[in-house]
Amino acid sequence: MSDSWDDLRIFLGVARGESLSAAGRLLRMDPATVGRRIARLEQGMGAALFVKSPQGYALSEAGVRMLRHAEEAEQALSLASEAVRGGAEGLSGQIRIGAPDGCANFLLPQVCARIADDNPDLEVQIVALPRVVNLSRREADMAIAVSAPTAGRLVVQKITDYRLHLAASRAYLAQHPPIRAVGDLHDHRITGYIPDMIFDKELDYLGELGLTRVPLASNSVSVQFQWIRQGAGLGIVHDFALPTAPDLRRILTDQVSLKRSFYLVRHADDRRLERMNRFADALLTHMRAELARLERLCVNV
Repeated sequence: MSDSWDDLRIFLGVARGESLSAAGRLLRMDPATVGRRIARLEQGMGAALFVKSPQGYALSEAGVRMLRHAEEAEQALSLASEAVRGGAEGLSGQIRIGAPDGCANFLLPQVCARIADDNPDLEVQIVALPRVVNLSRREADMAIAVSAPTAGRLVVQKITDYRLHLAASRAYLAQHPPIRAVGDLHDHRITGYIPDMIFDKELDYLGELGLTRVPLASNSVSVQFQWIRQGAGLGIVHDFALPTAPDLRRILTDQVSLKRSFYLVRHADDRRLERMNRFADALLTHMRAELARLERLCVNV
């Protein structure tokens, strides 16, 4: 059996990417090279680590047993690297955060920029996905979610609550019938999520209002936001996004006010990494402060 960390790194890349091409992107290697390295590793171990099919690479029974040891080796290497660097200086290296695109577009950019200002050697990557980020496949080092996951070896910490309201542009409101009650919404064009692509029940905003028809729908919060800004319709908007669009106005604030929460989700093993703990602490502190600042700005909107 090979004891090379590089072989284990490639094995983890294929296990998480579930294909040679995805692993190649993760590892920044040619897929054909990845395939040769896996074949060599399997030959050295005398066991097939993956079951290959047109759908990709799935772990075999031997591969499942190998996965735990490979992840332990990865964790040990991270701990050793951190011990050598020491914990007194600023953060360095690369940290990738996964987040729903509303948070990723309107909140995380300025938050992460401030953390980067304090840590010039740090590289921060934001992965904006209209779905739950898969930490077990290492799509990210940590993730922000709108629901606290209950399965997997994860550490979950509540970040803060946030609010959402119905909003429309001044131009839209001037050109369409007045909206005095929730029942009036049926006479207006609504923007929102594609119903069968809502990946978390907390995002089913319109269902709470009894609105089942969504003439303008997207799985992206940013697309919905642009429709509303352009006067194409009205919809639910994060309060923290409103300061970027002074032409928008909240409506029915006394009748429709939604509260949701953000959670920071991390690998359980990463609690041993001081670097990740320090970054998580900074992220929570800056997110709470920035969200509170932005929501104060839209009180009179």
